[in-house]
Amino acid sequence: MDSLAEHHDYGDLPLDEAGLDADPFVQFTTWLAEAEAAGVEEPNAMVLGTVDAEGVPSSRTVLLRGVDARGFSFYSNYSSEKGRALASTPAATLLFPWYPVHRQVIVQGEVSRLSAAESDAYFASRPRGSQLAAATSHQSRPVVSRAGLEQRVAELTARFTGPSGEELPVERPVHWGGYLLAPRRIEFWKGRTSRLHDRLVYARDPGSAAGWTVTRLQP
Repeated sequence: MDSLAEHHDYGDLPLDEAGLDADPFVQFTTWLAEAEAAGVEEPNAMVLGTVDAEGVPSSRTVLLRGVDARGFSFYSNYSSEKGRALASTPAATLLFPWYPVHRQVIVQGEVSRLSAAESDAYFASRPRGSQLAAATSHQSRPVVSRAGLEQRVAELTARFTGPSGEELPVERPVHWGGYLLAPRRIEFWKGRTSRLHDRLVYARDPGSAAGWTVTRLQP
């Protein structure tokens, strides 16, 4: 394939230590906003990598739904493939692939569940169709047909519809909720000319004033 032989030069805009914020979460939100401003499609999309109880790795794309001083949050079915993997190995990696702006961020850390209150609040904010889908789907499990899945959605829709046709609140299913990844390492990558890329890594360091140390890695 011709595309495999293509070589794109990433330009010479630098990523240097002087331009970094001392707080990696501030640095991340700055880059996230810049990716959005540059027109990157779904800049909050991230590749979540997990390892199951047998040591088998897997990855999939999920959406970042929050970032604060605690870490990065996302939501899923607790009984899904990713949920089962996180239950057995509560650590993961996140990759934000902002290709159009020649940037990526890689996050590694420990994962825990968000509180029921946080999960309830987020579930209540979702579009009704997404609520019904989450309540219907046994994520990652086999299903006989698309028609059968849609039939279950129709049945659940009827269950949460009142006698006069009014929409009743959809309860958050117990198998669905939020996760928080508390990072121990965050790498900011910037593509540069001739593949001499910039890679700056924040690592947790309780002994430093900022709580983090920054190291430059070779490309």
